[in-house]
Amino acid sequence: MTFAKFDQPSDKITQLMAQVPRQEFLHETNRAQHHIDAPLAIGHGQTNSQPSTVAFMLDLLDAQPGHKVLDVGSGSGWTTALLAHLVGESGQVIGVERLADLVRFGQENLARQGLAQAEIRPAIRGQFGLSDEGPFDRILVSAEPHELPEELVDQLAPNGILVIPVAGKMHRIVKNAEGETTTTLHGGFRFVPLVR
Repeated sequence: MTFAKFDQPSDKITQLMAQVPRQEFLHETNRAQHHIDAPLAIGHGQTNSQPSTVAFMLDLLDAQPGHKVLDVGSGSGWTTALLAHLVGESGQVIGVERLADLVRFGQENLARQGLAQAEIRPAIRGQFGLSDEGPFDRILVSAEPHELPEELVDQLAPNGILVIPVAGKMHRIVKNAEGETTTTLHGGFRFVPLVR
């Protein structure tokens, strides 16, 4: 395991986040705060993640056109929409969320974006990810477990990348063509807990 550092987000991610406005994925009560670089509440103790953190994670993930991506903890649907733009019409993004109210909220927000390559589904209880839908070229996790869930690593395709905060550290797991993984750590972060 090695430590690495990323600086400012790439121009591609900066432009993308301007193209997919955060306020369209927030409740009316806090849309006026969309410009604040901090997590914002979306109900049920969950948050719309801090924009600088989202940009950092998207850079680490390096989603490309045509990729199949799993978005774990899709919340309000903002990261799902951002990922959909990165993979393009030839790609696919599946967001999963365990709270029914947030599934509906995220689906409604996503529907307004007109992104046919993206969807949000209820998470399967007792399971991380969607093992029956894999493998995935990229997996983004916006909630924090205490230990790296091996079942998510198993859902990665060869040459796939998983970005996930684990025990306060951002992890980037890369699986090579032979199925071997390499992990790098990218600074300290705090997220809501990842729950089965």
